[in-house]
Amino acid sequence: MTASRPLAAPPIVRRRPFLFRGLRALAIATAITAAVSFLFERPFVPTLAYVLCITFGCWLFVDAGRVVVARWVNRKLPADAPGRDEWPGWGWMSAVLLVGTLFGATLGSLLGDFITGRAEPGLLLGRPRQVLALLAMSLVPGVAATVFFHHRGRLATIQAQAQQARREAAENQLRLLESQLEPHMLFNTLANLRVLIGLDPPRAQAMLDQLIAFLRATLNASRVGRHALSAEFSRLADYLALMQVRMGTRLQMRLDLPDELAVLAVPPLLLQPLVENAIKHGLEPKVDGGRIEVRATRELDRLVLSVRDTGVGLGAPADAGTRFGLAQVRERLATLYGERASLTLADAADAEGGVLAIVRLPLDTTE
Repeated sequence: MTASRPLAAPPIVRRRPFLFRGLRALAIATAITAAVSFLFERPFVPTLAYVLCITFGCWLFVDAGRVVVARWVNRKLPADAPGRDEWPGWGWMSAVLLVGTLFGATLGSLLGDFITGRAEPGLLLGRPRQVLALLAMSLVPGVAATVFFHHRGRLATIQAQAQQARREAAENQLRLLESQLEPHMLFNTLANLRVLIGLDPPRAQAMLDQLIAFLRATLNASRVGRHALSAEFSRLADYLALMQVRMGTRLQMRLDLPDELAVLAVPPLLLQPLVENAIKHGLEPKVDGGRIEVRATRELDRLVLSVRDTGVGLGAPADAGTRFGLAQVRERLATLYGERASLTLADAADAEGGVLAIVRLPLDTTE
């Protein structure tokens, strides 16, 4: 009965902004300047000016060229496709590095001459050996930086995809748990309805009407991953009204939901199996029946939901079964919240007896 929900979009690992990458390149250039000045005993300030200018030029042409070529190479991909504007492939990237370094180093040398007032030989005017040395000094750091940041980006993408796969696996597990949970309630109700048809047809008719209303509300709620706590309490009221048709005055109920907690979001069908267990294992075995109380309270950053019955208690012989509903609630909480949520079950501490089930989970809102 649980409608499938669309899977999340593929993860997109966003690169640093263009300007940030430029500042990072200039920081690397400063470190290179310090190394060159120390190893070759060159004056720091003029060397810094040339290195910064050449680095700026190479970064500008290489990084901008990478984006332009990547968009052209991947132009047939959707506009929101991951990596569409990021990587054109190593063949195209090699060409971008070579051409971008040539133009960038030339522009950087001219800009360095303008700033320092010198006339250092660049790629256009220098001797072949000087040109090759300058080209190598400009190209090697660019290649190293490209390889490093490309592989780091690939690693981040793989990690994001792995995280997305784990999230989708958890969602699929949750859908399976929900699809198992709703038939569990439905089969129990239909079995009771079958008995009533032979014993009391008018009550069976009323119960069938309640069942139709409840299933309609269940279908609407199952199309979302979470809904407001007020909707969860409304569905519990429908379910208890359905059970009251069968049990009559043996079933009393009280729902307590403060207004300030009504908008908090919870998974659909979270409390219904606890209420079902309270009726089946607590109140039905008791001749006089009893009362079910469902409350919502807040404890600091936790939402506390309690389901209490005044039935036979945990130690009664009638309290036997597969505990299917309890296991489903625990698995759903673990899937959605991990260790941040819990379900506890214990005998009620007062003289009325019965069982108290408490669910604690993180606060969340539907807004």
